[in-house]
Amino acid sequence: MEQKMSNKAYNKYVEQITPTYNMWKNCFNAFWIGGTICLIGELIFHFYKDYLNMSELDAASYESLSLILLSVLLTGLNVYGRIARLGGAGALVPITGFANSVAAPAIEYQKEGQVFGIGVKIFTIAGPVILYGIFTSWILGMIYYLGKMFGWW
Repeated sequence: MEQKMSNKAYNKYVEQITPTYNMWKNCFNAFWIGGTICLIGELIFHFYKDYLNMSELDAASYESLSLILLSVLLTGLNVYGRIARLGGAGALVPITGFANSVAAPAIEYQKEGQVFGIGVKIFTIAGPVILYGIFTSWILGMIYYLGKMFGWW
């Protein structure tokens, strides 16, 4: 026999199993985690610029590469996931979050081999971002090209 649940009982059940969140706490954690990532980025930038006497453009490039490397290392050591759980968007929105989203599936599926593990799963999350980024830039490039060709700007 099928057991039927009333709407009231079902709503009570849903309330019991639905996790509760403190929005202000989550916002604060995202703010300070994201701010800390930005602070680390600024420190790296000034290290390259001031101590290694790089131009601002070169220092900014090496800063991005350093943040990506740091994120991938922390992902491999299973630390970045904990940072992301605490900081939410503050850890996932910067370039470090994107590096984490590429590295995590590759690390997780490496046991399946180079081709079927890393090669197939590395872009599960980042693939759509890359695809739509390239497609959008192509569309905007065509609009710009047509605008120049017809004298719109």
